[in-house]
Amino acid sequence: MSLEVWMRQSSRSLLRIAAPAALASTLLAAAAAGQTPPTVAEAEAFVAAAEERLDTVTEEAARAGWVQSNFITEDTEILAALANERAIGAAMELARGAARFNDLELAPDLRRKLDLLRLALTMPAPDDPAALKEITRIASSLESQYGAGKYCPEDGECRDLGDLSRTMAASRDAGELLAAWTGWRTISPPMRESYARFVELSNAGARDLGFADTGAMWRSKYDMDPDAFTAELDRLWGQVEPLYDQLHCYVRGKLNETYGDAVAPAGGLIPAHLLGNMWAQTWSNIYDEVAPPGGGAGFDLTAALVEKGVTPEEMVKYGEGFFTSLGLPPLPATFWERSLFTQPRDRDVVCHASAWDIDNEEDIRIKMCIEITDEDFSTIHHELGHSFYQRAYAKQPLLYRDSANDGFHEGVGDTVALSVTPKYLVEVGLLEAEPDSSADLGVLMRMALDKVAFLPFGLLVDQWRWKVFSGEVAAADYNQAWWELRARYQGIGPPVARTEADFDPGAKYHVPANTPYTRYFLAHILQFQLHRSLCAAAGHEGPLHRCSIYGNAEAGRRLIELLEMGLSRPWQDALEATTGQREMDATAILDYFAPLGEWLAEQNEGRTCGW
Repeated sequence: MSLEVWMRQSSRSLLRIAAPAALASTLLAAAAAGQTPPTVAEAEAFVAAAEERLDTVTEEAARAGWVQSNFITEDTEILAALANERAIGAAMELARGAARFNDLELAPDLRRKLDLLRLALTMPAPDDPAALKEITRIASSLESQYGAGKYCPEDGECRDLGDLSRTMAASRDAGELLAAWTGWRTISPPMRESYARFVELSNAGARDLGFADTGAMWRSKYDMDPDAFTAELDRLWGQVEPLYDQLHCYVRGKLNETYGDAVAPAGGLIPAHLLGNMWAQTWSNIYDEVAPPGGGAGFDLTAALVEKGVTPEEMVKYGEGFFTSLGLPPLPATFWERSLFTQPRDRDVVCHASAWDIDNEEDIRIKMCIEITDEDFSTIHHELGHSFYQRAYAKQPLLYRDSANDGFHEGVGDTVALSVTPKYLVEVGLLEAEPDSSADLGVLMRMALDKVAFLPFGLLVDQWRWKVFSGEVAAADYNQAWWELRARYQGIGPPVARTEADFDPGAKYHVPANTPYTRYFLAHILQFQLHRSLCAAAGHEGPLHRCSIYGNAEAGRRLIELLEMGLSRPWQDALEATTGQREMDATAILDYFAPLGEWLAEQNEGRTCGW
């Protein structure tokens, strides 16, 4: 679990953190007083103290966060906030302490740990009590404004994001869609001024830690020069852009058939309100509008699960069985005793599926209100990918108990979910036989509307933020820059004119919540690259989208090697251990969707693609 996640989740008693806290504070005081230059011995002592201190405060925050998510009251929210405040304060203090050793020549392992301490924060704060108080107040306010956001039309009842999103997903009335789209964006203009101040304060904190700005700090987490990492993202996007262009062209043509030229022009940008999602980041909700002929799945997994009377716990048992078939040990008894699988009848809980590492060792859990559906069956395999990853790297030093980079944690879970194929379902007794290939196009189209359509959005959110943090985009141009990037990468435009009185980036949670987004783009690349390599190791022959690595020892050995490495080595080493490649490679997406790519090219003959 990363420090960023730890700061949201973990704790132990204050008595147990006194010794390491005192040692770290002594080292910091020495630096502030301008005493003798730092030494290697001091650096070693500082890292040892930091790991012990973080082990304590992060467990405290995890336990408080778990209780708050499962017993939602004002008191549990306060207790969780206090634990988080202690964890964040410790991480900020340690990050500044680690910066003292920036210019010292150290052994690679010690240097890596100090760099990880400096890079743990996504919200660096200035070394000034008043500025710290201000930035934390702004951050809390921005997230609260988003969470409490509602569209309140003059002639109707207020509507929250869930209600508006249901309209976006289900309605085919252009007027209703436009009202929902513009309505949600009324929540964000009040954030604009605060966000600009947040950028100023965060950048000051990043400079205190030795970075040019907050964006450069975020990009420094990838074992590459920040500018080289930016170029790497562009290279990966260039590999998949042709497939996205074909999907965009086909979908634009079908929307034109549905809505006509006045609403959905046959050329140019697709209006953002027509794609079934509030941010047009995934398009699967309009599958019925664009499905290939005979585009069903060829089987109904939900019906099979219901017919067999599968329970929520048995759903999780299927997922565990997938991982143990690869050679990983079964989940500990505490996982089954402490996880949440169903929504309680007596209280509200946060039902969003998540995987938790409570004590950085064996106490791993998932929290999910499981429904007996094909979607939740796949989600369980994804979430258990996090759990088995967490357990695999638990023997690493504390600072290395995380994924190779933040894209790997999401990518590993999604890699396993890609193996939830008809072949796998037959092997575990949920299907009697694999359907023939006649339904493959429909399955691939539905997946492409999620996975391929997401790629440019996954890239551009942080592209915008990095330009803002660097000063390339001034506060007076926030909205213009946002829509320029959406046009450039997604081929999507606003359905009505937008001005700088608007703040449309703030209508996406991850911006006011200051949550990095590039991890999701990387996860979408990595899952297919890992899947292709593991399928090759398993000796799979045939279309990549029909491969499952279930039960294959060699695929399991390669995956386990990656998982156990954690964050102890650069991500390039972890990737090479599994795939033999030291670069991320998006061509696996082209291989996976090859049948659909060929079909899309045929359908687009005679159309003018691009924008």
